[in-house]
Amino acid sequence: MLRKLRTDRELTIEEVSERLLFSPTKLSRLETGRAGASPRDIRDLCVLYEVTDPAERERLTTLAREGKQRAWWQQFDLPYATYVGLEAEATSISDFNSGVITGLLQVEGYARAIFEATYPPLDHATVQQRIEARIKRQALLEHDSGPLLHCVVDEQALRRPVGGAAVMHSQLARIIAVAKSPKVTFQIIPVDVGAHPGLDSTFVLLEFNEPIVNDVVYIEGLVGNIYLEDAAELDRYKRTFSRLCSIALSPEDSIALVVSIAATYKDS
Repeated sequence: MLRKLRTDRELTIEEVSERLLFSPTKLSRLETGRAGASPRDIRDLCVLYEVTDPAERERLTTLAREGKQRAWWQQFDLPYATYVGLEAEATSISDFNSGVITGLLQVEGYARAIFEATYPPLDHATVQQRIEARIKRQALLEHDSGPLLHCVVDEQALRRPVGGAAVMHSQLARIIAVAKSPKVTFQIIPVDVGAHPGLDSTFVLLEFNEPIVNDVVYIEGLVGNIYLEDAAELDRYKRTFSRLCSIALSPEDSIALVVSIAATYKDS
């Protein structure tokens, strides 16, 4: 929110720092959440950014105060902790994955196989920690105030025996169960579609019910974690996700295919 207020007024970090007489590093840390903002920081920034509404100023101050509280995921030292924080506040999550089932739907055995295949290898304690955090994240789907979740996945991800047949049968059973929720939509892009816009990609679109908070596209890969907030990039990914939904099977047909694939693992 602080970053958007600054960019909306077309101010650079250096310009703000010069006017308020504190270092660019401090402002950068405030905007990335690596340092907590004091009431005085909020007051001074609101004056500079011309935030005159008392209620909006109070809200920013309250958020800054709450931001100093330790979130549950901070104890896990996750390399994608920023994403987990954004996910926890999102009102809508649109997830496309061509290779694996999204983390919010993974059962423990599936998650374990994913983490144990990481290179360089993770030690046992880190694997256990990541699994615990992943399962804890899934509580979002059980809250009345939790986000809408729309997953689109390539059929190949369901046929890849991650963790073995028993794990995959359990994994697909979870998808079938979770998809019954009115807040969850699950679609499959069948292999006979051939090439499609997301064939070589994976991304998550996080949307927020806040007028001054940008939606975010999150991309995870070997090059690191990338967050996109530019309006043009957001529009491109939103249109891409819409296109993927249109070429995927309907939610009903997708679950029917999950049931069919699950039966092949049960018989293995």
